[in-house]
Amino acid sequence: MKVYLRGLTCANCAGKIETAVNALEEARQADINLVKQTMEISLTEGAEERITFEKIEKIVHKYEPEVEVALENSEPIQHEGCSCSHCHIEHHDHEHHDHHHHGHDDHQQGEEAEGKKLWIRFGCGAVFFLAAVFLRDSTVGFVLFLISYGIFGYDVLLRAVKNILRGQVFDENFLMSLSTVGAIAIGEMPEAVFVMMFYQIGEAFQDYAVNRSRKSITSLLDIRPDSAEVFTENGIKRVHPDEVKIGDLIFVKAGERIPLDGRVKEGHALLDTAALTGEALPRGVEPGSDVLSGCINLDGNLKIQVSRPFKDSTVMKILEMVENAAGKKSKTERFITRFARVYTPLVVGLAVALAVLPPLLGFGELRMWFGRALIFLVVSCPCALVLSVPLSYFAGIGAASKNGILVKGGGDLDTLCHITQIVFDKTGTLTKGVFSVVETEGKEKEELLYLAALGEANSNHPIAEAIVQEYRKTKDIPVDFIAEYRELGGFGVSYSLDGERVLLGNQRLMEQEKIAFQPFVGVGSVVYVAKNGVYKGYIVVADTLKEGCKEAFGALRQKGILSMTMLTGDRKENAEAMAKELKLDDFYAELLPEDKVRILDEIREKAAPDKVAFVGDGINDAPVLAGADLGIAMGGIGSDAAIEAADIVLMDDDIGKLAVGLRIAKNTRTIVRQNITFALGIKALVLILSAVGMASMWMAVFADVGVAVLAILNAMRKK
Repeated sequence: MKVYLRGLTCANCAGKIETAVNALEEARQADINLVKQTMEISLTEGAEERITFEKIEKIVHKYEPEVEVALENSEPIQHEGCSCSHCHIEHHDHEHHDHHHHGHDDHQQGEEAEGKKLWIRFGCGAVFFLAAVFLRDSTVGFVLFLISYGIFGYDVLLRAVKNILRGQVFDENFLMSLSTVGAIAIGEMPEAVFVMMFYQIGEAFQDYAVNRSRKSITSLLDIRPDSAEVFTENGIKRVHPDEVKIGDLIFVKAGERIPLDGRVKEGHALLDTAALTGEALPRGVEPGSDVLSGCINLDGNLKIQVSRPFKDSTVMKILEMVENAAGKKSKTERFITRFARVYTPLVVGLAVALAVLPPLLGFGELRMWFGRALIFLVVSCPCALVLSVPLSYFAGIGAASKNGILVKGGGDLDTLCHITQIVFDKTGTLTKGVFSVVETEGKEKEELLYLAALGEANSNHPIAEAIVQEYRKTKDIPVDFIAEYRELGGFGVSYSLDGERVLLGNQRLMEQEKIAFQPFVGVGSVVYVAKNGVYKGYIVVADTLKEGCKEAFGALRQKGILSMTMLTGDRKENAEAMAKELKLDDFYAELLPEDKVRILDEIREKAAPDKVAFVGDGINDAPVLAGADLGIAMGGIGSDAAIEAADIVLMDDDIGKLAVGLRIAKNTRTIVRQNITFALGIKALVLILSAVGMASMWMAVFADVGVAVLAILNAMRKK
């Protein structure tokens, strides 16, 4: 069940709403995504969605009366005069897409209007405040101070009263109201106005920070295509991508975004894949090339056969992953939310004790201790923590997505920091997953390839295809020349060319035919060639390492990865040679998919409490990805099952991006720690100083609003 919470920007309130909803007997788990302004609720069996929604609506309005609440897939619901299309979700997908854009526009206009109101408010408040400062010792000055205070704080006072009437006492509105009204009572008018003004600055900054993070998501919506040109019996027709079926042919002109995943049937072009992979260099495509939705066709016209429906396309999966990432909280975020719920009432209790106990025990006047307690209250708001920590994680997830690394949640970013061992699948992960000719040995290379290509032209075996492909780089194959073609099971093939017998096969074939040959020693599959009983040479076909693999492994070592292991179903000799070339710590060869799961479990047991990541691509890697502490899938050529099972997806299949992801994750963790240490440290210091009478209201304002602003700025800096 998904509920939309338009206008919710307060992280502290979001935590309270989550707690209250989780306390409902109908709810198993509720998670608020502050950036998307949504709440995902897992319902218990038998729970009625509509009744649960009504209860949730009451809870939300208890803490945030202005927030508009709507249920996904419901008929449009009007709340408190809301007319914004952003709040309402339509039944049909294509209507939803159009609606989203309209909602986004309305939302943007609403933000601009709010911004203007804020400037007018601050301008008027500042004018009255400055006038009051000049006339501070007169009755007029006092009235001007009160007007200035009212301009800056009327909404806070109103919310505090409403919340108290609802039984919701311990929130920041109550804290600010109590501390400022108390300051007025003891004659500290300028301080009262400044506390309220800085509180409003902090609130405005908080809204800006959340909206900025939200925009980093909604800017991704630009990569979602709105239409596709489909070939029909009556010519080319422009339709919504939802209406295009698998197998349909679409036309993509230069400058347009590819709307659906597919394979190029006609045309050559350069594609800008930056939105998906983070790669600046364009990628060339030709007939037979697979293309992904979301890429921009830079030149040339393309005719593409669609391979997936729009809802399952790469672009939609990326949007879903990135949007949902903010809702999947890390342990640190959950801890901070729980901490804030205990921290605020505790500090209020200490402030009351500070105001009452010392005077009762004869340690000074009530007025003095009351003033200290007010300072104590101003410091107590936990906004710096409850906002900056989630923002830090989301900024980290955003930085990763710009580099073509999709992280599915803050918890996964946290886990990545603690990875010390990585287990790699070989084919398609470390290697290209495509066989190619890597070596030839013989006096006449051209004749060697010609003889092999003639014999392998009718086979669809990967080794045969690699040899044919290599020969076709220079010439076409005249297949009608050969005669008496025979497959020799377990040995190779033979055929006749101009009356001469040609043999292509393995070592056993050469030995059986008693042909003197030079055995190949090395990595790869070898095809020996003989003509008329005379040895001509050999061709080595292998799945080659991806470019930059060695450099990537070196970078991973520098980032603190202690051990790297390779798992493969390939022959032991090939695996051993590759492990040596990459300087791996260990390898396991000739494995079945179930063997990989077992071996990964053994590696995890030995590594505990350190975390182990698995990097893979194909469908047979999905169980291993799901079983690792952190599953990392190769997204470009990876299967859907592998991407679904993984926690992190590398969109351009570049192992080198792993080191980039580690850097971002560790930088994010550093920033989170800095914010927690800084916020708690400053607050603790000012709390102690206020208790002993060494802190002023100005210091308290800095410890609250100043610390929050600095923590938010730190959270938003480049990772």
